[in-house]
Amino acid sequence: MFNDTIIKAAKGEKTDYTPVWFMRQVGRSQPEYNKVKEKYSLLEITRQPELTAYLTATPVENYNVDAAVLYKDIVSPLAPIGIDVDIKPGIGPVIQNPIRDIKDVEKLGELDPYKDLDYIYKTIEILTKEKLNVPLIGFCGAPFTVASYMIEGGPSKNYHRTKQMMYNQPETWFKLMDKLADMNIRYLRAQVESGASMIQIFDSWGGALNSEDYAYYLSPAMKKIISSVKEMGAPVIIFGIGASHLLSEWDDLGTDVIGLDWRTSIDQARAAGVKKALQGNLDPALLLADWDVIEKQTKTILDQGKNNGHIFNLGHGVFPEVDPETLRKLTSYVHEYSKGQ
Repeated sequence: MFNDTIIKAAKGEKTDYTPVWFMRQVGRSQPEYNKVKEKYSLLEITRQPELTAYLTATPVENYNVDAAVLYKDIVSPLAPIGIDVDIKPGIGPVIQNPIRDIKDVEKLGELDPYKDLDYIYKTIEILTKEKLNVPLIGFCGAPFTVASYMIEGGPSKNYHRTKQMMYNQPETWFKLMDKLADMNIRYLRAQVESGASMIQIFDSWGGALNSEDYAYYLSPAMKKIISSVKEMGAPVIIFGIGASHLLSEWDDLGTDVIGLDWRTSIDQARAAGVKKALQGNLDPALLLADWDVIEKQTKTILDQGKNNGHIFNLGHGVFPEVDPETLRKLTSYVHEYSKGQ
Protein backbone atom coordinates (compact mmCIF):
# COMPACT_ATOMS: atom_id res chain seq x y z
CA MET A 1 0.00 0.00 0.00
CA PHE A 2 1.46 3.35 -1.07
CA ASN A 3 0.89 6.15 1.41
CA ASP A 4 0.25 9.31 -0.64
CA THR A 5 -1.12 11.42 2.23
CA ILE A 6 1.60 14.05 1.87
CA ILE A 7 0.90 14.45 -1.87
CA LYS A 8 -2.77 15.09 -1.12
CA ALA A 9 -1.87 17.63 1.56
CA ALA A 10 0.50 19.42 -0.83
CA LYS A 11 -2.35 19.77 -3.31
CA GLY A 12 -4.67 21.14 -0.63
CA GLU A 13 -6.84 18.02 -0.59
CA LYS A 14 -8.49 16.65 2.53
CA THR A 15 -6.43 14.02 4.35
CA ASP A 16 -7.22 11.57 7.14
CA TYR A 17 -4.43 13.03 9.25
CA THR A 18 -1.63 15.58 9.02
CA PRO A 19 1.42 14.09 7.25
CA VAL A 20 4.87 14.69 8.71
CA TRP A 21 8.52 14.55 7.70
CA PHE A 22 11.59 16.26 9.13
CA MET A 23 14.21 18.23 7.29
CA ARG A 24 17.62 16.58 7.80
CA GLN A 25 15.84 13.46 9.06
CA VAL A 26 18.39 11.27 7.29
CA GLY A 27 21.43 12.32 9.28
CA ARG A 28 22.62 14.26 12.27
CA SER A 29 20.95 12.30 15.09
CA GLN A 30 20.50 8.84 13.57
CA PRO A 31 22.90 6.22 14.96
CA GLU A 32 22.87 4.39 11.60
CA TYR A 33 24.01 7.57 9.87
CA ASN A 34 26.71 8.36 12.40
CA LYS A 35 28.13 4.87 12.02
CA VAL A 36 28.41 5.32 8.24
CA LYS A 37 29.92 8.80 8.65
CA GLU A 38 32.81 7.24 10.58
CA LYS A 39 33.95 5.72 7.28
CA TYR A 40 32.73 8.08 4.54
CA SER A 41 32.25 11.79 3.87
CA LEU A 42 28.90 13.16 2.72
CA LEU A 43 29.95 13.26 -0.93
CA GLU A 44 31.45 9.77 -0.71
CA ILE A 45 28.17 8.44 0.65
CA THR A 46 26.08 10.01 -2.11
CA ARG A 47 28.19 8.30 -4.77
CA GLN A 48 27.19 4.85 -3.43
CA PRO A 49 23.55 4.26 -4.45
CA GLU A 50 22.86 1.24 -2.21
CA LEU A 51 24.31 3.00 0.83
CA THR A 52 22.50 6.26 0.09
CA ALA A 53 19.22 4.42 -0.41
CA TYR A 54 19.69 2.64 2.92
CA LEU A 55 20.24 5.92 4.76
CA THR A 56 17.37 7.67 2.98
CA ALA A 57 14.91 4.90 3.89
CA THR A 58 16.05 4.45 7.50
CA PRO A 59 14.13 7.40 9.06
CA VAL A 60 10.93 6.22 7.37
CA GLU A 61 11.39 2.88 9.12
CA ASN A 62 12.51 4.43 12.42
CA TYR A 63 10.00 7.27 12.77
CA ASN A 64 7.07 6.25 10.52
CA VAL A 65 7.20 9.59 8.69
CA ASP A 66 5.10 10.11 5.57
CA ALA A 67 7.92 10.91 3.15
CA ALA A 68 11.57 10.13 2.54
CA VAL A 69 13.95 12.90 1.51
CA LEU A 70 16.84 12.01 -0.75
CA TYR A 71 20.21 12.11 1.00
CA LYS A 72 22.48 14.50 -0.89
CA ASP A 73 23.57 18.14 -0.74
CA ILE A 74 22.40 21.21 -2.62
CA VAL A 75 25.88 21.63 -4.13
CA SER A 76 25.89 18.13 -5.66
CA PRO A 77 25.35 19.39 -9.25
CA LEU A 78 28.06 22.07 -9.13
CA ALA A 79 31.17 19.97 -9.78
CA PRO A 80 29.87 18.71 -13.15
CA ILE A 81 29.44 22.28 -14.43
CA GLY A 82 32.99 23.26 -13.47
CA ILE A 83 32.91 24.35 -9.82
CA ASP A 84 35.67 22.99 -7.58
CA VAL A 85 33.60 22.33 -4.48
CA ASP A 86 34.09 20.30 -1.32
CA ILE A 87 32.03 20.03 1.85
CA LYS A 88 34.17 20.68 4.91
CA PRO A 89 32.93 19.27 8.24
CA GLY A 90 31.79 22.07 10.51
CA ILE A 91 32.02 24.64 7.70
CA GLY A 92 29.88 23.56 4.75
CA PRO A 93 30.51 23.99 1.02
CA VAL A 94 33.93 25.48 0.20
CA ILE A 95 34.66 26.54 -3.38
CA GLN A 96 38.20 26.96 -4.73
CA ASN A 97 37.27 28.79 -7.97
CA PRO A 98 34.63 31.35 -6.98
CA ILE A 99 32.70 33.32 -9.59
CA ARG A 100 33.97 36.87 -9.93
CA ASP A 101 32.88 38.14 -13.36
CA ILE A 102 30.99 37.31 -16.51
CA LYS A 103 33.92 35.35 -17.95
CA ASP A 104 33.71 32.97 -15.00
CA VAL A 105 30.00 32.48 -15.66
CA GLU A 106 30.59 31.86 -19.36
CA LYS A 107 33.07 29.09 -18.50
CA LEU A 108 30.39 27.09 -16.68
CA GLY A 109 29.27 23.95 -18.47
CA GLU A 110 25.83 22.37 -18.82
CA LEU A 111 24.64 19.61 -16.56
CA ASP A 112 24.00 16.23 -18.17
CA PRO A 113 22.19 14.71 -15.18
CA TYR A 114 22.12 11.03 -16.07
CA LYS A 115 25.76 11.09 -17.14
CA ASP A 116 27.21 13.46 -14.53
CA LEU A 117 25.13 12.36 -11.53
CA ASP A 118 24.12 8.84 -12.48
CA TYR A 119 24.54 7.65 -8.88
CA ILE A 120 21.78 9.99 -7.70
CA TYR A 121 19.27 8.62 -10.16
CA LYS A 122 20.28 5.03 -9.44
CA THR A 123 19.61 5.78 -5.77
CA ILE A 124 16.15 7.13 -6.60
CA GLU A 125 15.31 4.02 -8.61
CA ILE A 126 16.41 1.72 -5.79
CA LEU A 127 14.32 3.66 -3.29
CA THR A 128 11.13 3.94 -5.32
CA LYS A 129 11.22 0.40 -6.71
CA GLU A 130 12.51 -1.56 -3.72
CA LYS A 131 12.43 0.28 -0.41
CA LEU A 132 9.69 2.91 0.00
CA ASN A 133 5.94 2.87 0.46
CA VAL A 134 5.86 6.65 0.90
CA PRO A 135 6.73 9.46 -1.54
CA LEU A 136 10.34 10.43 -2.10
CA ILE A 137 11.15 14.13 -1.90
CA GLY A 138 13.88 15.32 -4.25
CA PHE A 139 15.37 18.77 -3.94
CA CYS A 140 17.73 21.46 -5.15
CA GLY A 141 19.20 24.70 -3.89
CA ALA A 142 17.54 27.88 -5.15
CA PRO A 143 19.65 30.05 -7.49
CA PHE A 144 20.39 32.75 -4.90
CA THR A 145 21.48 30.26 -2.25
CA VAL A 146 23.70 28.30 -4.65
CA ALA A 147 25.05 31.50 -6.21
CA SER A 148 26.01 32.82 -2.79
CA TYR A 149 28.33 29.85 -2.25
CA MET A 150 29.72 30.18 -5.75
CA ILE A 151 30.45 33.89 -5.37
CA GLU A 152 31.49 34.05 -1.71
CA GLY A 153 33.57 30.88 -1.94
CA GLY A 154 31.70 29.35 0.99
CA PRO A 155 29.12 30.16 3.66
CA SER A 156 28.55 33.84 4.40
CA LYS A 157 26.90 35.86 7.15
CA ASN A 158 26.27 38.98 5.08
CA TYR A 159 26.43 38.01 1.36
CA HIS A 160 28.32 41.21 0.55
CA ARG A 161 30.12 39.83 -2.50
CA THR A 162 26.91 38.26 -3.77
CA LYS A 163 24.93 41.47 -3.46
CA GLN A 164 27.80 43.47 -4.92
CA MET A 165 27.65 41.37 -8.08
CA MET A 166 23.87 41.56 -8.15
CA TYR A 167 23.85 45.36 -7.94
CA ASN A 168 27.07 46.26 -9.82
CA GLN A 169 27.17 43.52 -12.47
CA PRO A 170 23.54 42.86 -13.40
CA GLU A 171 24.49 41.31 -16.75
CA THR A 172 26.76 38.84 -14.95
CA TRP A 173 24.12 38.20 -12.32
CA PHE A 174 21.29 37.40 -14.71
CA LYS A 175 23.52 35.21 -16.85
CA LEU A 176 24.42 33.26 -13.70
CA MET A 177 20.74 33.00 -12.76
CA ASP A 178 19.97 31.63 -16.23
CA LYS A 179 22.77 29.08 -15.90
CA LEU A 180 21.58 27.93 -12.48
CA ALA A 181 17.93 27.84 -13.55
CA ASP A 182 18.83 25.63 -16.51
CA MET A 183 20.99 23.41 -14.29
CA ASN A 184 18.21 22.97 -11.75
CA ILE A 185 15.58 22.27 -14.38
CA ARG A 186 17.67 19.44 -15.82
CA TYR A 187 18.56 18.22 -12.33
CA LEU A 188 15.01 18.22 -10.95
CA ARG A 189 13.24 16.87 -14.01
CA ALA A 190 15.60 13.90 -13.98
CA GLN A 191 14.79 13.34 -10.30
CA VAL A 192 11.07 13.25 -11.08
CA GLU A 193 11.61 11.05 -14.14
CA SER A 194 13.56 8.61 -11.94
CA GLY A 195 10.79 8.38 -9.34
CA ALA A 196 10.78 11.39 -6.97
CA SER A 197 7.17 12.33 -6.16
CA MET A 198 7.75 15.83 -4.78
CA ILE A 199 10.41 18.52 -4.97
CA GLN A 200 11.59 20.95 -2.32
CA ILE A 201 13.54 24.02 -3.36
CA PHE A 202 15.81 25.20 -0.56
CA ASP A 203 15.87 28.97 -0.86
CA SER A 204 17.83 28.89 2.38
CA TRP A 205 19.43 32.32 2.19
CA GLY A 206 16.92 34.14 -0.01
CA GLY A 207 15.65 35.96 3.08
CA ALA A 208 18.83 38.06 2.93
CA LEU A 209 17.10 40.13 0.24
CA ASN A 210 14.20 42.51 0.58
CA SER A 211 11.01 41.68 -1.29
CA GLU A 212 11.59 44.19 -4.11
CA ASP A 213 15.07 42.85 -4.88
CA TYR A 214 13.84 39.28 -4.65
CA ALA A 215 11.08 40.00 -7.16
CA TYR A 216 13.47 41.63 -9.63
CA TYR A 217 16.68 39.63 -9.27
CA LEU A 218 15.42 36.15 -8.35
CA SER A 219 11.76 35.56 -9.15
CA PRO A 220 12.19 35.12 -12.93
CA ALA A 221 14.64 32.23 -12.46
CA MET A 222 12.54 30.68 -9.69
CA LYS A 223 9.34 30.79 -11.76
CA LYS A 224 11.15 29.16 -14.67
CA ILE A 225 12.34 26.27 -12.48
CA ILE A 226 9.02 25.78 -10.70
CA SER A 227 6.87 25.82 -13.82
CA SER A 228 9.13 23.26 -15.51
CA VAL A 229 8.89 20.85 -12.57
CA LYS A 230 5.14 21.29 -12.17
CA GLU A 231 4.67 20.37 -15.83
CA MET A 232 5.65 16.87 -14.73
CA GLY A 233 2.95 16.71 -12.06
CA ALA A 234 5.24 16.83 -9.02
CA PRO A 235 4.18 19.21 -6.22
CA VAL A 236 6.81 21.82 -5.35
CA ILE A 237 7.69 23.15 -1.88
CA ILE A 238 9.76 26.27 -1.23
CA PHE A 239 11.58 26.75 2.06
CA GLY A 240 14.00 29.28 3.49
CA ILE A 241 15.16 30.84 6.75
CA GLY A 242 14.12 34.27 8.00
CA ALA A 243 11.94 34.89 4.96
CA SER A 244 8.58 35.93 6.39
CA HIS A 245 8.83 39.21 4.48
CA LEU A 246 8.92 37.20 1.25
CA LEU A 247 5.59 35.42 1.73
CA SER A 248 3.87 37.43 -1.00
CA GLU A 249 6.75 36.90 -3.40
CA TRP A 250 6.87 33.19 -2.67
CA ASP A 251 3.09 32.93 -3.00
CA ASP A 252 3.41 34.36 -6.50
CA LEU A 253 6.08 31.89 -7.69
CA GLY A 254 3.66 29.05 -8.45
CA THR A 255 4.75 26.55 -5.80
CA ASP A 256 2.19 24.22 -4.24
CA VAL A 257 3.52 24.53 -0.68
CA ILE A 258 5.28 27.26 1.28
CA GLY A 259 7.53 26.04 4.08
CA LEU A 260 7.64 28.23 7.17
CA ASP A 261 10.48 28.52 9.63
CA TRP A 262 9.64 28.79 13.33
CA ARG A 263 9.49 32.60 13.28
CA THR A 264 6.22 32.77 11.32
CA SER A 265 3.06 31.01 12.47
CA ILE A 266 0.52 29.40 10.18
CA ASP A 267 -2.05 31.96 11.33
CA GLN A 268 0.31 34.79 10.37
CA ALA A 269 0.88 33.30 6.93
CA ARG A 270 -2.87 32.96 6.38
CA ALA A 271 -3.40 36.54 7.57
CA ALA A 272 -0.83 37.62 4.96
CA GLY A 273 -3.08 36.13 2.27
CA VAL A 274 -1.41 32.76 1.65
CA LYS A 275 -4.11 30.24 0.73
CA LYS A 276 -1.99 27.35 -0.55
CA ALA A 277 -0.67 24.48 1.54
CA LEU A 278 1.83 25.27 4.27
CA GLN A 279 4.65 23.22 5.76
CA GLY A 280 6.14 23.50 9.24
CA ASN A 281 7.03 24.70 11.66
CA LEU A 282 8.12 23.53 15.12
CA ASP A 283 11.26 25.24 16.39
CA PRO A 284 13.87 22.46 16.22
CA ALA A 285 15.33 23.67 19.52
CA LEU A 286 12.13 22.49 21.18
CA LEU A 287 13.16 18.91 20.46
CA LEU A 288 15.44 19.19 23.50
CA ALA A 289 12.58 20.38 25.72
CA ASP A 290 10.45 18.22 28.01
CA TRP A 291 7.72 16.30 26.21
CA ASP A 292 4.85 18.35 27.65
CA VAL A 293 6.41 21.49 26.12
CA ILE A 294 6.85 19.79 22.75
CA GLU A 295 3.29 18.49 22.86
CA LYS A 296 1.82 21.89 23.66
CA GLN A 297 3.65 23.65 20.83
CA THR A 298 2.86 20.86 18.37
CA LYS A 299 -0.83 20.98 19.27
CA THR A 300 -0.90 24.74 18.57
CA ILE A 301 0.66 24.22 15.13
CA LEU A 302 -1.71 21.37 14.27
CA ASP A 303 -4.75 23.38 15.41
CA GLN A 304 -3.73 26.27 13.18
CA GLY A 305 -3.03 23.97 10.24
CA LYS A 306 -6.19 21.86 10.31
CA ASN A 307 -8.36 21.93 7.19
CA ASN A 308 -5.86 24.20 5.47
CA GLY A 309 -3.57 21.81 3.61
CA HIS A 310 -0.80 21.30 6.17
CA ILE A 311 2.40 19.24 6.23
CA PHE A 312 3.98 19.08 9.68
CA ASN A 313 7.73 19.67 9.82
CA LEU A 314 10.34 21.55 11.78
CA GLY A 315 11.15 25.21 11.18
CA HIS A 316 14.65 24.07 10.20
CA GLY A 317 16.55 20.78 10.24
CA VAL A 318 17.17 18.12 12.86
CA PHE A 319 20.45 18.69 14.71
CA PRO A 320 22.84 16.12 16.22
CA GLU A 321 21.78 16.37 19.87
CA VAL A 322 18.19 15.31 19.17
CA ASP A 323 17.14 11.92 20.57
CA PRO A 324 15.73 9.77 17.74
CA GLU A 325 13.05 8.54 20.14
CA THR A 326 11.74 12.12 20.36
CA LEU A 327 11.21 12.19 16.59
CA ARG A 328 9.44 8.85 16.69
CA LYS A 329 7.18 10.01 19.51
CA LEU A 330 6.51 13.34 17.78
CA THR A 331 5.50 11.65 14.53
CA SER A 332 3.10 9.38 16.39
CA TYR A 333 1.58 12.33 18.24
CA VAL A 334 1.06 14.33 15.03
CA HIS A 335 -0.66 11.38 13.40
CA GLU A 336 -2.90 10.52 16.34
CA TYR A 337 -3.89 14.05 17.35
CA SER A 338 -4.65 15.20 13.81
CA LYS A 339 -6.90 12.18 13.15
CA GLY A 340 -9.40 13.67 15.56
CA GLN A 341 -9.54 17.06 13.88
